[in-house]
Amino acid sequence: MPLSSTVSSPKNLTLTQALKNEARRLGFQLVGVTTPDTPVHYPVYESWLNAGLHGEMAYLAEAGARARRADPRQILPECESILILGLRYPSAQGTTPPPENALPRGRIASYAWGTDYHTLIPPRLAALVQFIETQIGHPVPNRWYTDTGPILERDLAQRAGLGWIGKNTCLINPQQGSYFLLAEILLGLPLELDAPFPTDHCGSCTRCLDACPTTCLLPNRTLDASRCLAYLTIELKGPIPVELRPLMGNWVFGCDLCQQVCPWNIRFASPEGDPAFAPRPEMPAPDLCAELTLTPAQFNQKFKNSPLTRPKRRGYLRNLAVALGNAGDPAALPALAHALADSEPLVRAHAAWAIGQIGGPEALSILEQAFPTEPDPIPRAEIAQALAALKNL
Repeated sequence: MPLSSTVSSPKNLTLTQALKNEARRLGFQLVGVTTPDTPVHYPVYESWLNAGLHGEMAYLAEAGARARRADPRQILPECESILILGLRYPSAQGTTPPPENALPRGRIASYAWGTDYHTLIPPRLAALVQFIETQIGHPVPNRWYTDTGPILERDLAQRAGLGWIGKNTCLINPQQGSYFLLAEILLGLPLELDAPFPTDHCGSCTRCLDACPTTCLLPNRTLDASRCLAYLTIELKGPIPVELRPLMGNWVFGCDLCQQVCPWNIRFASPEGDPAFAPRPEMPAPDLCAELTLTPAQFNQKFKNSPLTRPKRRGYLRNLAVALGNAGDPAALPALAHALADSEPLVRAHAAWAIGQIGGPEALSILEQAFPTEPDPIPRAEIAQALAALKNL
């Protein structure tokens, strides 16, 4: 008999409630239970992959990963229920760019202001599994993830009654908004199921669609990853397309715009996240020039246990250079000239573009001095293009 037809029992209900209480004690604000049946929106996911909207994230399209997303029982054959959890991180509501007379500052998605959730959440998931096993007196087949496994977690979260998938592609809870990190525990154990979230509350609102600088949000609640600022600043490992660089503004890691404008966040999102996500000093608005001079050792030390290690130093400095180019402040030219001599070609290429964006005699001089000694074809081409643009002004 499939789980969706399993008859509730007082024993299952009592265990489920105890488990939910323990999850909330551990800091999870959202807790729900659903089946391991095929996610309702899996065909949409397949169409998204077939259209190539996942960019260079080839791991999403691997046959094995696709099969597991279609059928969670391929992850855990004994699976009878899936516990879906949401942990709140600090809200970006009310954050604004620094004043124009300030040093150029960047913007970082609020989930990354503190410690990496990949470090914080797994111990809590392990504690929940231990709690279950203590309650029933024997081991339980289990597998857990937090944005690390082949599972359509937002789809399952909606089926577990935690909210709906909004036009910004985020899971939105009507009482608490969308600033949540999701996690799931697959269990070889029947639990009391929650009813799917029944309604869509986005209505005719298009604020997130209007706010997206790259128009990456699509009508079917998916996005073109290759245009999303989060993808460009984190997942993309090579050069950022030239036509998208000006649209990035001063975002150097991720983006919160589609969440910041959402009425459900404006009304209900708490500015406070789990205490473990407390922002590190200067993390919400890093000094772009200072960050651009980080050595590999300094980068590793500063961002230990931070999500900002994901794009690696070269990706992060690439993003900083683009943000400085968009700021257009000549005061950034010394830092960009320093980056133009960096050991990483990716950093040099984007520093050259940024110098060209700022322009002026000093920028022209920096580029002219760098061009003859640049050994790599990619930054050399960027220098040449910047020089040509400046000389044609």
